[in-house]
Amino acid sequence: MVMAKAVRIASVIVGFVAGFLSLSTHIRAETFPTRPITVWAAFPPGAAGDLYLRQLADIAARHLGQAVVVDNKPGAGGALAAGTMAGSAKPDGYTLAQAPLAALRLPLMQKTTWDPEKDFTHIIHLTGYILCMAVQSESPFKTWADVVTYAKANPGKLVYGSSGQGGTPHVGTEMIAQQARIKLTHVPYKGGPDLTAALAGGHVMVMAGSTQMKAMVDAGKFRVLNVWTAERASIWPEVPTLKELGYPFVFESPYGLVGPKGMSPAVVKKIHDAFKLAMDDPASMALLAKFDKVPRYLDSEA
Repeated sequence: MVMAKAVRIASVIVGFVAGFLSLSTHIRAETFPTRPITVWAAFPPGAAGDLYLRQLADIAARHLGQAVVVDNKPGAGGALAAGTMAGSAKPDGYTLAQAPLAALRLPLMQKTTWDPEKDFTHIIHLTGYILCMAVQSESPFKTWADVVTYAKANPGKLVYGSSGQGGTPHVGTEMIAQQARIKLTHVPYKGGPDLTAALAGGHVMVMAGSTQMKAMVDAGKFRVLNVWTAERASIWPEVPTLKELGYPFVFESPYGLVGPKGMSPAVVKKIHDAFKLAMDDPASMALLAKFDKVPRYLDSEA
């Protein structure tokens, strides 16, 4: 009898606590955010992905009623920001990260502190890059075939740069090299601006990167050898795709916004909705067009 009564009391207490916690979570979601939100950028300051994220953050802040602060944490091919956030941030919605494909790929290549299937709350997918390869305009390599010919005659001597170990430009180049049966030497950089400077300074012979190099191409300083899209890129209609060159590849480099695991669905929705409005804002659309990128929206579930 005493035992049964104790069980009933314990059940009531557990139910009360559960209800209180549920109510507290609901109240927090209703009032969120009450202070600034920090988003860790995967790319260095000045990179296209950084500038676009800052634009979105400024507009999303208007809809959230709190500042959205962008903090750059480049490295590991763009995976450092999301990977570090996953292991250190509280799931309260106040610390988020930009997550490129490398954040999902790197754990398949080496041991990492995060599991992309378990440690992220996916919020919204934003856009991606047009990827390509380029050389200095005065380079003896006029076409990608020239690069292959040189690399076959000089195994390992052709040095190329990418925006980081494990990023799509790095992995894509290695797959292309494997298909062409050539051996290249890779030099990773923290992001597009450093990589562009490395090619301009002659520190690498070829760069695998994004359309952020467009200004250098327009200035006559870089020459694009190929693009990695399914069809020729509208900004460089004269440049062949990998498929046209005989490589069965289309490489994309998408990215979105993630939080740590365990976030409240109501908080996720508030952040998602604010950033979706920011994506649809004419100023954001114009900035994407400037970088020759297109919106690639997916909601949290997708």
